[in-house]
Amino acid sequence: MVEHRLAVLGSPIAHSLSPALHAAAYSAMGLDWEYTAVEVAEGELNTFLDGLTPEWLGLSLTMPLKHEVQPRLDDVDRIAVLTGSVNTVRFTALPDGSRTVTGYNTDVPGLVRALAEVGIDQATHVTVLGAGATAASAVAAAAELGAESVEIIARTPERAEPLTALARQLGLVATVRGLSTIADTDRVSDLVISTMPGDAALPVEFPASVRAAAPLFDVGYSPWPTALAGSWTAAGGRASSGRTMLLHQALIQIRIFVGNDPFLPLPDEEAVLQAMRAALPDGAVPDGAVTDGAVTDRAVEG
Repeated sequence: MVEHRLAVLGSPIAHSLSPALHAAAYSAMGLDWEYTAVEVAEGELNTFLDGLTPEWLGLSLTMPLKHEVQPRLDDVDRIAVLTGSVNTVRFTALPDGSRTVTGYNTDVPGLVRALAEVGIDQATHVTVLGAGATAASAVAAAAELGAESVEIIARTPERAEPLTALARQLGLVATVRGLSTIADTDRVSDLVISTMPGDAALPVEFPASVRAAAPLFDVGYSPWPTALAGSWTAAGGRASSGRTMLLHQALIQIRIFVGNDPFLPLPDEEAVLQAMRAALPDGAVPDGAVTDGAVTDRAVEG
């Protein structure tokens, strides 16, 4: 019998790369832990949680479960409170046989670390495409990069109201526009972060001057390049995929599962990270700039 069980939950979930990443990490650390992918649709999470046995240590959550889990939490970390999105749950056993349930958001630090890996560690003006849970993490990441302003471009601008409130709470000047206005963009951002589904086609393209000058980080990575990344590189711009975000947010999840602390490095962490990186399928999602299951608001893993 394994010492601990963990899983990534969501729907659909069969595409998930998280089991391969976590298995590689636990093997590198010599831990006999089991991490699987479990199909849990909207409205089914409470039933799943009620059936968990004591060997369960934690969970990774995709949409729509990032919001659905919150009434079951005893504690929530600062980033999850800010973004309103929980992608990691850890169970802690108590002496009386009960357990506490703590929720975390590792998407924000995972995105910041992924951006640093492609050479982006600061930005003054950031453009975010999308208005869902991953977009909230992108706004928070913009603040971590020292941004002063963020422009949110959404299919339904009314949905972006919570993002503008978040931006203001973080000290950012926020503006919102619809997708149809993209072609009129004349300001070149320091960074464009897309949280749109990878197979989504925009109604219009960004001006070629914007695509050539502003780096794009697309949280999608399957298929790669996404339609947006393809248009970016066609204009001579630089686009990076969300594979590195998946990798780094998973590493922080593993810190939580192993040490109960997202800031406590793992023993020999660099070797663990390299084992995880090697577990990603060759050729499925190229590394780095376009020259790194689909990660979208529908399926950002963990």
